[in-house]
Amino acid sequence: MKIVVLMKQVPDTYGERILDPSTGLVDRSGSDAVIDEIDERALEVALSYKDAHKDVEVVVVSMGSTAVTVGLRKGLAMGADSAVHVLDSALAGADVGWTSTVLAAALTTTGFDLVIAGNESTDGGGGVVPAMVAERLGVPHVTYLESVQISDDGVVGERSTGRGKLRVHAALPAVISITERLPEARFPKFKGIMSAKKKPFTVASLGDLGIDPAVTFAGVGRSVVLQTTKRPARASGKKIVDEGNAGVELADFLVAGHLL
Repeated sequence: MKIVVLMKQVPDTYGERILDPSTGLVDRSGSDAVIDEIDERALEVALSYKDAHKDVEVVVVSMGSTAVTVGLRKGLAMGADSAVHVLDSALAGADVGWTSTVLAAALTTTGFDLVIAGNESTDGGGGVVPAMVAERLGVPHVTYLESVQISDDGVVGERSTGRGKLRVHAALPAVISITERLPEARFPKFKGIMSAKKKPFTVASLGDLGIDPAVTFAGVGRSVVLQTTKRPARASGKKIVDEGNAGVELADFLVAGHLL
């Protein structure tokens, strides 16, 4: 079985994330770049299954700038067998439509039985790419899973709704996405870090995937940010000193702010 894990490099959530006012895009130089934590959990799902089934091959795939190499190497050090990096300047600022088109093409090239992704990225938060990829590939998808059981011919999991839990399943090949309810990822060991340097690492351009941007993306549309506004600085709060009427002042404050 071949399991492909979709990974994304994002600005570290511990740093300040800001938009570039000239482009409206995330300023990725403003903080450290790391693998999205939810994607590490997705890789852990694949590696845990591989631990118990030695004939499983795990491939990590990512799309982005040259900085993505570090994240993919970490995935290899954790235990993935090979990595594919889609790198092309034409993809700068790609929206979910373009991203899903390219990832689907990459998956068609690598081949797969199961694709695992995080439910949504911390920088974009769209939560739709895994489903869009599955639609473009013409395979079933089960998303936002809080548990996953993989077998030779299918995958089963649970997802929460506003009215309870659903137990869902799909035959392979399929695409799934997981939530933070799945276990945290393992740490790379020294042996894994050293062996990662020898594992297959493929860099693919749009041309390598058979994609001509002028043709493939023509008429598809692309999200464009028209305006950005910097978040205003936080103002100091109002201090109420109790002189016998603090309750009244507090009530008036809540009413004025339409909070009561």
